[in-house]
Amino acid sequence: MTERQGRRYRFGLFELDTHTGDLFRDGLAHPRLQGQPLELLLLLLERPGELVTREELRKKLWPSDTFVDYDHGLNAAVNKLRETLGDSADSPRFIQTLPRRGYRFIAPVQPPPERREPDQADAEADLQAGQTLLKTSSGRTLLLSDSRELPPLRSETVRVLFSLIQTLYLGMYVSALVDLRRSERMLADAFGASRWIFVLLVVMAMVGIPVRLYLFSAAFLRYRGLADKFRRFFVAIFVLDELWALAPLIIAPWIGMGLALAAAAVLVYLPFSQRSLLLMPERNATSRAPES
Repeated sequence: MTERQGRRYRFGLFELDTHTGDLFRDGLAHPRLQGQPLELLLLLLERPGELVTREELRKKLWPSDTFVDYDHGLNAAVNKLRETLGDSADSPRFIQTLPRRGYRFIAPVQPPPERREPDQADAEADLQAGQTLLKTSSGRTLLLSDSRELPPLRSETVRVLFSLIQTLYLGMYVSALVDLRRSERMLADAFGASRWIFVLLVVMAMVGIPVRLYLFSAAFLRYRGLADKFRRFFVAIFVLDELWALAPLIIAPWIGMGLALAAAAVLVYLPFSQRSLLLMPERNATSRAPES
């Protein structure tokens, strides 16, 4: 697997990380592939449109000194892979069965780019993932979740929850701009007559509105690669959201400092919750199709 490290294949709505086995559909994480199903998919992706015989697969997937029922094991691996991809033997979209001969990957495949130098590839991966916060010596982040640590969640549920969060932010931004005179007076009561704080509030709201409209429409219209895009710009969104988390302190004289601090704490957490939502894998409910 060393030659495949850090490379990705794209096919249909799916994208496979050949190093980790992470599978993404529409940018949302899918159940992680392991073992024979992962190796089987890699072998098929390396030769799209070609017949890969059962004998070739047997030699690749099981060493010569392994004593197993190869036919049963291969059928089980194919069925597991089809279940993960939502495919079927009767009407295949990805894996076509050639009876008693082998299998062919029939969907168009976008091969991974040429391998880059490890330090460059790692640096770009860290930048895209937005994982520049509190790293340990091993490179693992302390605050950011990994897709393998998160529970499964249906993609429709992810989209609804993610869209609701964007709606919450939009409501706060718009309410701050609806009556600028009132917002300026509330800022003056909370922090004193400081013009730059008022300007900062207006700028954050005006920047935040198009950002939230884009994220809402991306979730609602099922943009491909939304999770990757969000992770790529996570640091910038994080900074904007953490500054906006101070907004409840403006209305502390009216709602009380305790409630204002609680609301601020919720807003501090929301950027992390959005990222985690987009990483939660979707369990494929497709029943296992029999091998044919």
